[in-house]
Amino acid sequence: MISTWLLPESLADVLPAEARRIEELRRELLDLYRAYGFELVAPPLVEYLDSLLSDKGSDLALRTCKLVDQLSGRTLGLRADITPQIARIDAHLLNREGVTRLCYCGSVLHARPAGLLSDRELLQIGAELFGHAGVEADIEIIQLALESVHRAGVQGARLDLNHQGIVHSLIDSDLALAPVADEVIDLLSTKDIPGIQELAGRVPDVRPETLDALLTLPSLYGDAGVLGKARSVLPDLPRIKQALADLETLVRAMPDYEFSIDLADAGSGYGYHSGVIFSIYAQGWHDALVKGGRYDGIGRVFGRERPATGFSMDLRKLSSGLPPAALTKAIRAPWGTDPALMETLRELRASGEIVVQSLPGQAHDLDEFTVDRELVQIDGKWQVKAIN
Repeated sequence: MISTWLLPESLADVLPAEARRIEELRRELLDLYRAYGFELVAPPLVEYLDSLLSDKGSDLALRTCKLVDQLSGRTLGLRADITPQIARIDAHLLNREGVTRLCYCGSVLHARPAGLLSDRELLQIGAELFGHAGVEADIEIIQLALESVHRAGVQGARLDLNHQGIVHSLIDSDLALAPVADEVIDLLSTKDIPGIQELAGRVPDVRPETLDALLTLPSLYGDAGVLGKARSVLPDLPRIKQALADLETLVRAMPDYEFSIDLADAGSGYGYHSGVIFSIYAQGWHDALVKGGRYDGIGRVFGRERPATGFSMDLRKLSSGLPPAALTKAIRAPWGTDPALMETLRELRASGEIVVQSLPGQAHDLDEFTVDRELVQIDGKWQVKAIN
């Protein structure tokens, strides 16, 4: 017999001290995004499946849990990513002409974990900027992502940069690669040079100069010097030149951050990201803390194609790698309905103090608080006294 308290695989409860820290992170980061001019939106947990799967170029369909709507009979999806919902809001509901900055935070559920150490339920927080196609928007989003992990207390964050325009340009300039575009992306991301060579054998019409460029990309990683090397070895195509110029502008705009450039790390599929892509890593986390980039055109399925760039992260994963949450100091108070006692409790709590009343005959086990003071009556007045 299965115990009724067991949870499904890769799902977990969040206990008091950790839940409090996650909530404090959520508030801190949403306030940060508001300071940058981002407006908070809250899309529903469930939508019609075709709306949630507007991202045709990724594995989102495999990660989305499906169910039947009892009212309409249509298939619903339990969201696995909030970004398509934000694009729908921008394109279909707000329908603004200029730049729109939106932020969000909410739970998502994956039908299967993304990796061996991954959870299926995430608390996704992020920010998206719509309506500006220039690299200036990418700079703002990356700076905001870096400030987010800094505010959370992450030390030694490292930024990884790339630009999808490079790989897109190579694939689009060689018609033989169009049917195997996603496979090319996967092989480049894993730096599988033998796999690229094997693929070229199966697609014999690939031009030699394109194949040479694909085989060269896995070696183009490191510091800003990679950009100069890339200019000398990659084909002289307009989109490649513009992509390298955008990356150079990004690097110059953020001189105080540690970064690396990996021109083979092409993200999550040919059809999704369209420009600058980035990840943020830090010691203590097995995978990227933040992922983001440009995804122009995601609103096309909602009837309005707009330039877009943004990022997201999982607050539960972010919190799990931080030092243990510090206990909060609290005051212990006796149970009672004496008006003077009740008024003192109200005043203490209104001033920001945590006051825990001891119920008659009950002990308190507190994971989140350390009781260092108590409320006692001295000469007929209720006073806070330190506990020795």
